[in-house]
Amino acid sequence: MILVTGGTGLIGAHLLYSLTNSGYEPVALKRKTSDVSKTLKTFSFYTSTPKKLFEKIKWIETDILDYYSVRESLKNITQIYHCAATVSFQSSDKETLLATNISGTTNIVNACLEQKNIKLVHVSSIGTLGRAESEGIVTEETQWNNKKTSVYSTSKYHSEMEVWRGIAEGLNAVIVNPSIIIGPGDWTTGSPKLFTTMYNGLKFYSSGTNGFVDVSDVVIAMTTLMNSSIHSERFILNSENISYENLFTTMSRALNIKPPAYRASKFIGELGWRAYWVIGKIKGTSPTITKETAETANQHYRYSNDKIRKETGMSFITVEESLAKTAKLFLLDHINGK
Repeated sequence: MILVTGGTGLIGAHLLYSLTNSGYEPVALKRKTSDVSKTLKTFSFYTSTPKKLFEKIKWIETDILDYYSVRESLKNITQIYHCAATVSFQSSDKETLLATNISGTTNIVNACLEQKNIKLVHVSSIGTLGRAESEGIVTEETQWNNKKTSVYSTSKYHSEMEVWRGIAEGLNAVIVNPSIIIGPGDWTTGSPKLFTTMYNGLKFYSSGTNGFVDVSDVVIAMTTLMNSSIHSERFILNSENISYENLFTTMSRALNIKPPAYRASKFIGELGWRAYWVIGKIKGTSPTITKETAETANQHYRYSNDKIRKETGMSFITVEESLAKTAKLFLLDHINGK
């Protein structure tokens, strides 16, 4: 039996769609406050009968921070996809990030070790990888360091270390490190929010470079690795490394809007995150741009996908194709929302 954590998030919801569409009836853990309608909404992007597939999911209310609750949920489970994580670049969310991303993973790992005969695919992040010297290519072997890393990256690093600890103790596990994920979901949060920001008239683009990957390719890689004999390895999941200028231009074309016209200097970036911080305080919302994201946006990060391609033979859809199909779904949703 298959169990998924984080089933209402971008990756988890797409994974649940893929599993149910393939005939499986997975178990999915949820918090008391989880909004499972987000998962149903994700299903509706791909099928005209989303409820039919959605009803195949067995939702179990479980506090991932409660070890005994997690252990009870793992009875009769043979495969676990651990997608649950708190994503935030707000320093004020430090305690929540450390608790959910580290302690939650610790409980999953320990429960798997106790249950035995379980394979785990753990969703980590490119934030747990090191930075290549002289803007080189980052691989799975690039060593992490904690200089100028976000609280989120730090939490995901220590979370991944818990999985490696489990592997050392005999856990059958594989780790995936996705780059920035493109795909439809909750347009008000996470990477899907970028489509809303662009559509509402983003004026500036940054000078940096980063890696991007389609959410469907992330799911394909995860299920491929789960059903293979591969274990005790980690894999970067990345389609292409492109500049933010290229990203925003391509996205604007897909959304049929004007691209950002002005390049944001470091000074503008400093002003930007401070302005969004003030606006967030006034409105009581999380700022779109933070100090950490502003700094990252002007850096050049490039990631290799050689290992996953060689080990599994999989290929990735282009960023342009990913942006085009996601923009199409965004526009349809926007029109229907009107």
